[in-house]
Amino acid sequence: MLSYRHNWGEYRVTFYQTPDRVRALPAAWTSLAPADPTVILAAGRAAFRVADLLELSRFMQRLEEGDQEGTEC
Repeated sequence: MLSYRHNWGEYRVTFYQTPDRVRALPAAWTSLAPADPTVILAAGRAAFRVADLLELSRFMQRLEEGDQEGTEC
């Protein structure tokens, strides 16, 4: 690991993928980030977070209304 720092609005981990290539990933994708409190409280009972489901609902509503703006993931 080369660094763990706040970049692009989130914490990111930078590491060597190969000896001559550096990669960066969101820290949340790694075991270095603290566990999401929602995941801890759900204790394996919930597959999705409420915030993500609400965003999905808004996205689907825009699709049904035929709004083509803001429909990219």
